[in-house]
Amino acid sequence: MYSNQHIWRVWVEKAHRWGYGDEIAALLEAAGPLTALGAQIIYLATPFLSPVLPSSHLDTLAELLEQPDQTRAFAALLREGTPQ
Repeated sequence: MYSNQHIWRVWVEKAHRWGYGDEIAALLEAAGPLTALGAQIIYLATPFLSPVLPSSHLDTLAELLEQPDQTRAFAALLREGTPQ
């Protein structure tokens, strides 16, 4: 179990409310090793993004993108929460 799943649940809920759960999951799965680059971009952009996004969410997103197992788990969570 990942320590930040409570934040993941918030993201999954928003993704499904906006109708993008499957698309985000597909993007994460297709990005493969590029997600690590995305994590580095988040780290660099944190000073600019922190006024509009909670730092805990930014840290969680960067961590999720850095760890392939977390990326796969989050994509699975997005797909699992898809309304039928």
